[in-house]
Amino acid sequence: MEDAQKWYVVKRNAGNCEIVPSEEIEDAHPEIVEQWGPFSSQEEAIARRVGLIRSGKCQPV
Repeated sequence: MEDAQKWYVVKRNAGNCEIVPSEEIEDAHPEIVEQWGPFSSQEEAIARRVGLIRSGKCQPV
């Protein structure tokens, strides 16, 4: 089974970063301030989110 799903890390207005599938990115969400991706797996997106939190660019949820 091929996983064609792409994942993004998005920063919301409150400063929190979340991992969302590409379908949610396609709909324009005004509360998304920044986004990183696409990542080919959810695990890769999680690793990037951890790095963004450690560097101070995002707050944990």
